[in-house]
Amino acid sequence: MSRELEALARIFERPQRPVLAVLGGAKVSDKLKLVEHLLDRVDGVFIGGGMAFTFLVALGHGVGRSLLEADRVEAARAILDRARARGVAVRLPVDVVVAPGPDSTDGIRTVPVREIPADLMGLDIGPGTVNQFTAALKGAGTVVWNGPMGVFEQAPFAAGTVAVGRAVADCGGFSVIGGGDTIAAAQAAGVTDRIGYISTAGGAFLEFLEGRELPGVTALTEAA
Repeated sequence: MSRELEALARIFERPQRPVLAVLGGAKVSDKLKLVEHLLDRVDGVFIGGGMAFTFLVALGHGVGRSLLEADRVEAARAILDRARARGVAVRLPVDVVVAPGPDSTDGIRTVPVREIPADLMGLDIGPGTVNQFTAALKGAGTVVWNGPMGVFEQAPFAAGTVAVGRAVADCGGFSVIGGGDTIAAAQAAGVTDRIGYISTAGGAFLEFLEGRELPGVTALTEAA
């Protein structure tokens, strides 16, 4: 636990800058508090995975049948406005890999986010997004990554997550990753040996990044 806290403290208390956060996963509702907390502490946020589509709708894009939490669109829009006011760059996909569903590759193709067909869903970030994310991650002082960029468990939709995993490993700065899917993605990308720290704290990892008090840590600190 001591090693875990020491590694995580390097993200916020004494980070090398720029500090960049890469966030993915399915639900934006799981990450709203995290994004809000990070805006005061990072220089840039990269958003992919299913959660990106709620942010894209907040910008006025149609997303077809992609995963969308309609009741979180206003919250996503508020986060984008706050990031803009604070000068924090928020990078969203510029293209996505679309298909009828995770288990169907009929008609699979890459399209710009402005041209997602109404009958298809985005299941991975596209190569244009990969190029932008990779270029922006180069030279980062600190990178924290949580959440895949798409349905990486399915081979046709794994390229974006694998590429981002490699970009995090190659950033040149201190990298921290956490979450079961993220660790699995790093393993799929073959980069676990080049990550600065891999957190196995599970949900507590996200709670720490959200700035929440961890009762066990508090109790141990007070006892010490």
